[in-house]
Amino acid sequence: MEKIEIPKNTVYRLSIYQRCLQRFSEQKTETVSSEALAKAAGVKSTQLRKDLGYVGQYGTRGLGYDVGTLSGAISGAMGMTRLQPVVLIGVGNLGAALLHHSGFRKEGFEIIAAFDMAPDQVAIRNSDLDVPVHHVDGLGKYMKSHEVKMAILAVPESGAQSVVDIMVEAGVEAILNFSPTVLKVPENVVVNGVDLVAELESLRYFVS
Repeated sequence: MEKIEIPKNTVYRLSIYQRCLQRFSEQKTETVSSEALAKAAGVKSTQLRKDLGYVGQYGTRGLGYDVGTLSGAISGAMGMTRLQPVVLIGVGNLGAALLHHSGFRKEGFEIIAAFDMAPDQVAIRNSDLDVPVHHVDGLGKYMKSHEVKMAILAVPESGAQSVVDIMVEAGVEAILNFSPTVLKVPENVVVNGVDLVAELESLRYFVS
């Protein structure tokens, strides 16, 4: 299926809708109303219907959405119908935890390789890892030869930009950035930042 041009914020919400639909499916729910799906996703039903307009008209007035059909439509529109290969750079405590996370494959992502400045030490610390860990010097060549377009960055701030420059040269198109720094990338590269400290600081406001 040809990829549909969808706004970035809508793409994010569609991913949430998809996870909600998966939970409905696990509960043996065959149809769901826009109100129920919107509530599960934490959005207004008007926003939900607007977002779903990008993947087609699948709702039936008075009945709602067929869970399986809508899930398949979102998967097709967002390219979820095949496993998306991903590389991870930086196998410290956070990177190792991400490699041990079992949920990526279920959601359509496969971390096929990891890279670190000290792969031998990583192997000693994490002898149970199923993902091969290579020296970061081989990152660009690996990404080109395996046509990898997505990466997870979990390196210290000081080394983040130099790693990103290598990935840009290798053709990366999307980066999930756990490094606490703003990355400089071309317009065609999408970066989603996860600043754990900033998230905690924002939550602190709500703590009495």
